[in-house]
Amino acid sequence: MPENDPSDPFAELYRRLPDPRAGAADATARGDATPGDAETDAPAPPSRRAAREARRGQTAPTETTSAVPGTDAASERAAGTEADAVPAPVAAPRTQPAPTPAPQAAREPEPREPTRPEQSRTERTPRPEPAPQPVRDREPVLVGAGAAAAGGSGGGRPPASGSLEDLFAGNASTDQVRGAVRAPRPRRRTGGWIALAIVLVILGGIAVGGIALWNTYGERVQAFFGTSEPVDFDAGMATGETRVTIVSGDTGESVSPKLFEAGVTKASNSLYKYMVDNSVAFTFQPGVYKLQQQMTSAAVLDALRDPANRLDNSVQLREGLTLQQSLDVMSEQLGMPRADLEAAVADPSQYGVPATTLEGWIFPATYDFDEGVTATEVIQRMVQRTVQSLDTAGVPEADRERILTVASIIEREARNRDDFYKVSRVIENRLQPSNQETFGKLEMDSTVQYGANELGSGSVSTSTEARNNDNPWNTYMYPGLPIGPISNPGDLAIDAAMKPVDGPWLYFVTVNLDTGETVFTSTYGEHEKAVEQWRAWCAANPDGGC
Repeated sequence: MPENDPSDPFAELYRRLPDPRAGAADATARGDATPGDAETDAPAPPSRRAAREARRGQTAPTETTSAVPGTDAASERAAGTEADAVPAPVAAPRTQPAPTPAPQAAREPEPREPTRPEQSRTERTPRPEPAPQPVRDREPVLVGAGAAAAGGSGGGRPPASGSLEDLFAGNASTDQVRGAVRAPRPRRRTGGWIALAIVLVILGGIAVGGIALWNTYGERVQAFFGTSEPVDFDAGMATGETRVTIVSGDTGESVSPKLFEAGVTKASNSLYKYMVDNSVAFTFQPGVYKLQQQMTSAAVLDALRDPANRLDNSVQLREGLTLQQSLDVMSEQLGMPRADLEAAVADPSQYGVPATTLEGWIFPATYDFDEGVTATEVIQRMVQRTVQSLDTAGVPEADRERILTVASIIEREARNRDDFYKVSRVIENRLQPSNQETFGKLEMDSTVQYGANELGSGSVSTSTEARNNDNPWNTYMYPGLPIGPISNPGDLAIDAAMKPVDGPWLYFVTVNLDTGETVFTSTYGEHEKAVEQWRAWCAANPDGGC
């Protein structure tokens, strides 16, 4: 390679090597060689490397660093020897450019020591090493964007691209090549997220399926392994006192929930399960029984067999009964003739009731009476209890009949506690003059059934005959409230009639008669969708009371 090529990193090394051929030529010119050495001392042919560099110099002009005639690159290459072919140590490329040196002075010819005649060719004094030349610095190599920016500038050498070829040609350093390597793109992790989503979906499906299976077969599995929670209280836990009413036709299946609601048993099916598991046959006698709370099922049956626990002068009325249904319960539980009770309710005015009937004024509760009590005394006490509830709710005396009418409808229509106050709002919204959905009509099935004597039919829906029955309780036919109450409301229904919750609802329908789930809506279109839910539930539960 040319020794003075600025782009050649080995040019400086070539200049520092001694030239033996030049020494031999000088000795011949001075006559130091013997005649027999003429053939031996003939100028050696240029090496292949020198010839290759000479050809390259002819095709590509090179820069010269000396201003002295006769010391150009061509003359230096002509003076090269076979030693040029010996590889020299490679200096590590510099990453930082050195300051530009001052112009180099012309190099003077090196003085050679004359060869003494008595010395042979092999004993010549070695020529002293040439003085080291200052390193010629090159401009910094630009890589990447810098090279592209500098590509349009002047200069005979193309900008370095930072490739391996530039590294071996001396146009770039290792740091520049390393910096030119494009940074690897971050791997996309879309596949990992998809796999994670699939795993979560599978786990979610397993969890949902497991919960469904456990809800269906959990009790059976627990019973099989004997790990299910007991449905009975432990013996010796009984405490307190409560009342339970048994009516004609009651069985273990119907009595068991009553005991649970009164706090007598631990679960709603405790008594019934005990009777089935132990094949117990028992006939339930109507009446009001005094029991303790937290009893075992076996202890409950023993208490119901004991006549001392039956309260002959007690009666228990539940919410939502009509006046006629209440008279039936009183006659059965008190052992009082039905005719005496009918005569006692014939004239409401004797109890201070400003109405034509005592419907809604017989308060639902449990009553204990002394021996020999009369029918009038029984009715009087129940009416007084109703007045007490009205006063507690803050009902003005003039509004008692109206509030009892609204409360009686709420008692028959609502299922859950919160729904009592929502049904109250629906009634008030429908009675408003701005009602453009039903135009003042309540359209309550309970009132229509009451007017058609279908209230005890066991169905929540209204028959076509009942809707077409012309009576003052037919709220499908006449706007406003019916002429009076339709049942005996309790404390909750009376309070809800006085305090309807805020809301825009005009419709409601109970879509699940088992749980009492009720959907409240504001438009007829939304109501129809809820009715479809109710119809679907009725289709799946043909004996559900639809």
